[in-house]
Amino acid sequence: MIRWRAGEVVSRGRAWPGAVELQVALEGGAGTVRALAYPQLVGDPLPGDRVLLNVSALELGLGTGGYALVVALPDRLPVDPPPGPGHLVKARYSPTQAVVLGVDEQDSPHHALLADADDLGGMPVVVADLHSALPAVLAGLRAGGAAPAVAYVMTDGGALPLWFSRAVAALRAAGWLGASVTVGQAYGGDVEAVTLHTGLLAARHVLGAEVAVVAQGPGNLGTGTRWGFSGVAAGEAVNAVAVLGGRPVAALRVSGADPRERHRGVSHHSLTAYGRVALAPADVVVPRLGDVLADTRPGGLADRVLADATALGARHRLVEVPCTGLPEALAASPAPLSSMGRGYAADPAAFLSPAAAGRHAAALLLGP
Repeated sequence: MIRWRAGEVVSRGRAWPGAVELQVALEGGAGTVRALAYPQLVGDPLPGDRVLLNVSALELGLGTGGYALVVALPDRLPVDPPPGPGHLVKARYSPTQAVVLGVDEQDSPHHALLADADDLGGMPVVVADLHSALPAVLAGLRAGGAAPAVAYVMTDGGALPLWFSRAVAALRAAGWLGASVTVGQAYGGDVEAVTLHTGLLAARHVLGAEVAVVAQGPGNLGTGTRWGFSGVAAGEAVNAVAVLGGRPVAALRVSGADPRERHRGVSHHSLTAYGRVALAPADVVVPRLGDVLADTRPGGLADRVLADATALGARHRLVEVPCTGLPEALAASPAPLSSMGRGYAADPAAFLSPAAAGRHAAALLLGP
């Protein structure tokens, strides 16, 4: 299940909050690999340090997981953290389980607030399948010149450490993203929560968010089956937002370039998550792609997306949102736009769709 390697750190590369890239020479002359370390978990590796690596994802050639991951610095273990509150264990019973202070646990200064909190007060919450939608949603939110306070609520369907996300680091540095909440088994956010429900309530009542974005961390998992993909949780997120009195805004996963037919037009992931799993009504945002894409022929991508989304209209409110101006808003993103290895030029619809959802959420803040 785990492919282990040992090696020596040759050099340090890029670093962002919570993570650092390394070049590691493997023992036995087996070459050099690119590795990633989370200093808060394993310590801060320096050139010359011996490291133990998990190379499973690297050996499989996985795109998002294309790193060897540092598991330990066996000859230079970090000191124990200072004693303090916090009893939430995340990544539970894995070798790198982490103990954190949960915003909702008894030791938290916010426990009394969240013990009684039960309402999001109509806060718009944009729900997306893929982590790559996050910069696009924020671009859409800001397309009209507004800059609402935004919290990202990261679920545990992809990467568990939020630190893996360079997009979050870039969005925070640019001031586009105000704060983050990690829920379930995910960790590394500004605040930690046990469930998506308390994570949403913390975003609203502790962090003061005007808008929240819910999406999994980097590393979507899919099997090509109707139900076997991590994005099915997007439907559950719609239910959570609705039961807490928020305004769920569903971003469709859309593509005009994915080689897999099941993801062309509106992805089967969105059709299953919103059409079968989400039991509460949401605003399902349908981007008017014909506003900005050259291919406006009958039966083209714009028409296909509208036709695919129609299947969701029995339960949800379909909201057509114009895409005019969104390409310019997306071009201003401080985080690179990349989804399934494709950038905006290769697959603009993949980013226009979540940007349109962000634009709709911004309109909701203005009221009827």
